Amino acid sequence: MPLDEQIAFVGGGNMTEALVAGLLKGKVTRPDQLFATDLASERCAHLEQRYRIRVGKDNREAAGWGNVLVLAVEPQVLDEVLGHISSFIKPECLLVTVAAGYPIARVAAHLKSATRIVRAMPNTPSLVQAGMTALSFPPGISETDQRIAYTMFEAVGRVVTIEERLMDAVTGLSGSGPAYVYLLIEALADGGVNMGLPRQVAHLLAAQTLLGAAQMVLELGEHPGQLKDRVASPGGTTIAGIHELEKGAFRATLMNAVEAAAQRSKELGLDA
Repeated sequence: MPLDEQIAFVGGGNMTEALVAGLLKGKVTRPDQLFATDLASERCAHLEQRYRIRVGKDNREAAGWGNVLVLAVEPQVLDEVLGHISSFIKPECLLVTVAAGYPIARVAAHLKSATRIVRAMPNTPSLVQAGMTALSFPPGISETDQRIAYTMFEAVGRVVTIEERLMDAVTGLSGSGPAYVYLLIEALADGGVNMGLPRQVAHLLAAQTLLGAAQMVLELGEHPGQLKDRVASPGGTTIAGIHELEKGAFRATLMNAVEAAAQRSKELGLDA
């Protein structure tokens, strides 16, 4: 569904580019409805040349232009950024923050007017329209605002709604999770190379295997353990490999990684 809003992005990094690309590819917006700012001239030039959107370095200009304002800067600088732009944000603006660990209440504390606020945690596969985004809405936010947020992030992948208290867990799982998967792909490919496969072939085998396995989980609706059991026949090759993974605490290590990233997200919310 197309959106009529003018959408401004404060911060022109990877997540902004992912959203811009998805919104334009899905014909949710036109280029003239988008405005992105970044301090780096080369970043602005890239976004302008590739997507034909409006760009600039003045966050206050973007804040006054947008009916929807996406805060896409690091949480460590978000207090400073909000301090600079808060008086320029339109009272009727819908504010969307994608900063890890930065709660809605902290954003609201910087604002003089009752601007509507949505907290989002997308991930980097949004760049290829295969992202996963969790949204949290404050009490009383309108269905129209929820629809706008959903439409924006559905342009780059799947969307779920959660209570804000669970957002740090989302950050640890799907927000940071792509990095864990890249490590897994690299490790699988290294194993293939160790057994004699060419590097390029090993990368393709590893990446497509993960993509296919994930697609089966999503489309078949079966528990991952059941799907694993289908592959692991008695006394076969797969169960031998799983045995080695279990000896290396593979599952516990991944669980610990999610916990550590979630804890860091909480710390960023306190230290931002």
